[in-house]
Amino acid sequence: MTDTRRRVKLYALNADRQWDDRGTGHVSSTYVDRLKGISLLVRAESDGSLLLESKIQPDTAYQKQQDTLIVWSEGDNFDLALSFQEKAGCDEIWEKICQVQGKDPSVEITQDIVEESEDERFDDMSDSAPPIELPSCELSRLEDISELFSNCLSSPMRKEKLAVAIESENYIRKLLNLFHMCEDLENTEGLHHLYDIFKNIFLLNKNALFEVMFADDTIFDVVGCLEYDPSSPTPKRHREYLKQHAKFKEAIPIKNPELLSKIHQTFRVQYIQDVVLPTPSVFEDNMLSTLSSFIFFNKVEIVSLVQEDEKFLTELFSMLSSVNTSDVKRRDLVMFLKEFCNYSQNLQPQAKETFYKTLTNLGILQALEITLAAEDQKTKTASVDILTYIVEYSPSVVREYTLQQANNTDEDQILLNVIIEQMICDSDPELGGAVQLMGVLRILLDPENMLSSVNKSEKTDFLNFFYKHSVHILIAPLLENTIHGEPQKEDYPTVQLLGLIIELLSFCVEHHTYHIKNCILNKDLLRRILILMKSTHKFLVLCALRFMRKLIALKDEFYNRYIIKGNLFAPVVDAFVKNNGRYNLLDSAIIEMFEFIKLEDIKTLCSHVIENYGKSFDDICYVQTFKALKQRYDQHQDKLKDRDRNTLDSVPSILRNSRYRRDQRQMDEEEEMWFNEDDDFDDNEAVVPAATTDIPTKKFDPDLDSIGKIMDKKVEANGPKMNITPVKTSMLNNNASGGQPPSPTPAEFRSALFKRGLVDYEGGDSDEEDEESGEVNKRPRIS
Repeated sequence: MTDTRRRVKLYALNADRQWDDRGTGHVSSTYVDRLKGISLLVRAESDGSLLLESKIQPDTAYQKQQDTLIVWSEGDNFDLALSFQEKAGCDEIWEKICQVQGKDPSVEITQDIVEESEDERFDDMSDSAPPIELPSCELSRLEDISELFSNCLSSPMRKEKLAVAIESENYIRKLLNLFHMCEDLENTEGLHHLYDIFKNIFLLNKNALFEVMFADDTIFDVVGCLEYDPSSPTPKRHREYLKQHAKFKEAIPIKNPELLSKIHQTFRVQYIQDVVLPTPSVFEDNMLSTLSSFIFFNKVEIVSLVQEDEKFLTELFSMLSSVNTSDVKRRDLVMFLKEFCNYSQNLQPQAKETFYKTLTNLGILQALEITLAAEDQKTKTASVDILTYIVEYSPSVVREYTLQQANNTDEDQILLNVIIEQMICDSDPELGGAVQLMGVLRILLDPENMLSSVNKSEKTDFLNFFYKHSVHILIAPLLENTIHGEPQKEDYPTVQLLGLIIELLSFCVEHHTYHIKNCILNKDLLRRILILMKSTHKFLVLCALRFMRKLIALKDEFYNRYIIKGNLFAPVVDAFVKNNGRYNLLDSAIIEMFEFIKLEDIKTLCSHVIENYGKSFDDICYVQTFKALKQRYDQHQDKLKDRDRNTLDSVPSILRNSRYRRDQRQMDEEEEMWFNEDDDFDDNEAVVPAATTDIPTKKFDPDLDSIGKIMDKKVEANGPKMNITPVKTSMLNNNASGGQPPSPTPAEFRSALFKRGLVDYEGGDSDEEDEESGEVNKRPRIS
């Protein structure tokens, strides 16, 4: 279908009360068998797919707005709107809807929108009820008119009939004539009544009435009526502001009268909504939804009209990038472009993508390279806003443009470096622009929004570019201010900027890997940042500490070794000691960092801290962190000593510590007697090193005989006698290879028992684990 009269955009109202664009197509009304009734059909102009199939229900309230909009609710919470390209097409579909519902096409709404109670429905039943008769429009009747309007707001049906009566009798213009009379006569009471009357007309929420009130010849009088708020002792001066102070500047002359009219009207209506009318909290929900829709569709139409005028935009960007353009002219152009981008926020995703693609193709990023560096503060601020709009919508566009510049642009003129430079050189005492640009850089450097599906190498290429061509510009103020081991400048703008830079570097530590590692190592960056722990500005001290905490949180041995080698805990401990236990954020932050080291058992850092700074923490008793850290260190040292001892003792120590054991039980009588005897040897002597022939067994024969008796008893008690396999010093496992070994001699038997352990139980329940190595060594088994 090529008939432009039926060309429409389909909108649906989302949960945030914003209109979502569901697509562009052509509408028709036809009988649908499946729905058994006349239905509205919208087919997409791109592929002919069905965007909408909606039966015209006899009881659905359809509303006609702005001559080109039809709005209705599909169910309880699903509002739809058709925005027609031409008024004629809207009129045709509207007549069809009214025909199905049996309504006069001259009405702006076909049904009552809000459900009423049974009593109200009975009182205000249908169209058969008599229309509202408006009082004659005279000064003496203003109070009656105000009272009538107020009373009608309580009933949806009466609101509808009041709106119809106001429109049909051209009542708004009559009321505005009375407004002129009251002002001329200085009739304050009458002006107060007119304020209430027009406020209530807004609350009727009817687009047809808005069209009358917002016309060029009436809008200032409507604003005038709203200046005389009875609750205000003196009238407001809204008209004076709109006529004298709010001056419209044409950066480039707009030759389209329709576009010009829409721009003026939208600004004034927005002013009425934001400034003139009482704050929204005094109204019920959605009482002014039609006014919001009026502004929304106006903005969408303005953006569309500007986009369609290719000559206008081409001229705009040409002048914006020209070196011959004056500063004042360039400021006007940038301000217009900022407002243009602001209006584009009302577009739906598909339309917004087209919008930003158009701006990119026309050279908006090249223009921003010039305007961001402009000396005029308003130009610079507006440029930052425009850049923020672009980056928030599509950071990949800016990254791609930056990478294209890599080979053919001087380093200081690359857009990314221009952004960093402007962040560093922000002249605002509060660094508002720097904060905003830091947010832009953060988005650009965030790997989470680097879509691999679009460009698989975007993350690698862009980060390589940043760390090769840009990071040195970012950290230059930091290195410069810490060059002599003390903070060089302590003025507020400098320390605020350093705080922003450290925050951005902290973000890089969290989200980047080897790139930021190399930067920190090559520039000795942590040492430089920790110099700022000496600053008199506590927020900067905390900022530096937070950066170190980010490194420790990674539990990366690369960073741990770097911290230990550089003795980089020294500034932190100095700050902690200097704070002298004061209960503040710095104290808590430092304690939390050491608490993290303890809880995560970062052994290298724990050992370094206790060995080098343990004395500084000896007197800290109000928290247990440092005491626990010292205990953790001592435990670790004990384990290391045991491990070293076991390493020296080698095999015998393994055999000694790895015998089987049962659960705790009472020793039998002979075992107890054996343990109670006086031993003439130490533990170390009990574990023999090498050849069994060198063991002085004679001295211990009585003891060994006792052990032999115990073993004999156990074997007899448990079954037939078994051969005991001797243990040789060269064999550590119990899996003997070859045939049956010969029966042991008494001396070999004693020696084997001595090596296995002093007491051995048959069929032990569990292995005794070596605490240090974690290995389980089994004794030789009886075969």
